[in-house]
Amino acid sequence: MEPYDPRTALLVVDVQNDFADPSGSLTVRGGEALVGRVNRQVDRAVAGGAVVVYTQDWHPPSTPHFAKDGGIWPVHCVAGTWGAELHPRLTVAGEVVRKGSNGEDGYSGFTMRDPVSGEETPTPLEGMLRERGISRVVVCGLATDYCVNATVLDARRLGFEAAVVVDACAAVNLQPDDGEKALARMREAGAELTTTPAAATAPEARD
Repeated sequence: MEPYDPRTALLVVDVQNDFADPSGSLTVRGGEALVGRVNRQVDRAVAGGAVVVYTQDWHPPSTPHFAKDGGIWPVHCVAGTWGAELHPRLTVAGEVVRKGSNGEDGYSGFTMRDPVSGEETPTPLEGMLRERGISRVVVCGLATDYCVNATVLDARRLGFEAAVVVDACAAVNLQPDDGEKALARMREAGAELTTTPAAATAPEARD
């Protein structure tokens, strides 16, 4: 159970229709069911005076990130489409950081990477957190083995304390144990693994 205070930021990663809705183009199993648990974290963060920030994939129609253009992923979260919108039941109580808008691989909320050159560029997220005096982040959302993992590892690399709300995340699991491996990597990087309070674990909570 994670405490929230003004030096903490809750990072809600990519809870978007294409990932969380069963009809999304890259739907994550269990994605829609975790919206209630994410909302409980948002409520607790706001009550504790923490900052809440949402990340949002925001891709152009064509990018080397997509399989049709040479990448590995189906077309997803194209800017301005239904799939890119935040899930309609998600409580939005903070700013949104968009990533991948110029065709980059936008796994981490903190950095983007050119899929051809490999060059990394920062998103506005680190600056936003530093300006607010944030030293600790709590992370939840989609997906455990990709964008959550990358965001947490970057947070640790940048010197933030970090915690992951495990049951408010879900994994793609291209391989059956990818999610568990990602949790192990985050733990090894110094992140705390935690869960939501028992009263919030039901999928219908705050949906």
